[in-house]
Amino acid sequence: MNDREHKDQGNKLFLAHRYDEAISCYTKAILKNGSVPQYYTNRALCSLKLSHWDRVVQDCKSALELDNTWVKAHFFLGQALMEKECYEEAIKHLQRARDLSLDQRMNFGDDITSQLRLAKKHHFAKQEEKRISQEIELQMYLNRLIREDRDRQIEMISQGKEYSAVENEISNIEVFADRYMAELNEIFASVDERRMKREVPDYLCGKISFEIMKDPVITPSGITYDRKDIEEHLQRVGHFDPVTRVKLTKDQLIPNFSMKEVVDSYLAENEWALHY
Repeated sequence: MNDREHKDQGNKLFLAHRYDEAISCYTKAILKNGSVPQYYTNRALCSLKLSHWDRVVQDCKSALELDNTWVKAHFFLGQALMEKECYEEAIKHLQRARDLSLDQRMNFGDDITSQLRLAKKHHFAKQEEKRISQEIELQMYLNRLIREDRDRQIEMISQGKEYSAVENEISNIEVFADRYMAELNEIFASVDERRMKREVPDYLCGKISFEIMKDPVITPSGITYDRKDIEEHLQRVGHFDPVTRVKLTKDQLIPNFSMKEVVDSYLAENEWALHY
């Protein structure tokens, strides 16, 4: 059998969900002809189904060495890197996959953009987790400084004196220290409350890029998109509504002022969302 026959056999096994056997066929195809990027991404897709992330990464990188514009290699690699929690690198490859798919007029539906959105959400959550940890450390450090300062003041005024002689001063020092710690912890508690809300509602995000809409427009079908995204879709993919598939042209787009007002109001109250 030649490499194409091994690939075709692998495709049949893949459709039958016999992924390990399909991998064996794609491996034979690669051994026969290692210059075809499709063989590597076919094998990578099987590994993706089996959650073998390192194998996916290796095969996709091999495919990209042969053809850096191979959309599936960037797409599968991005998904595997996301599972490995390498979010920044995953975002890079998923964004590249999306850009290439638009340039090459390939129809991946929302698969790439939804994965890109997911990778960005995971990356944001990881950054949030890191920031929360740093804030907790800072809170503990500041509380410790207040306690140490309290103890130092008490020790200074207590040297060589009976407790009864400085009891009022010690009490005042303790009261002020407790007040400072209470105020400090109240500030951090309010930060915690605001942080719990740090997730952008889906209805504020475009249905193509899944980013916060900057210039929302509505189509005759009643679907709202970000103008840049829908105009790019019309130019690169085709003159139809991505959701309803109804014929659509640029001059049919109508500014959605109500949604624009909602988005602007949300961003005014949640500036962090600009970096979401």
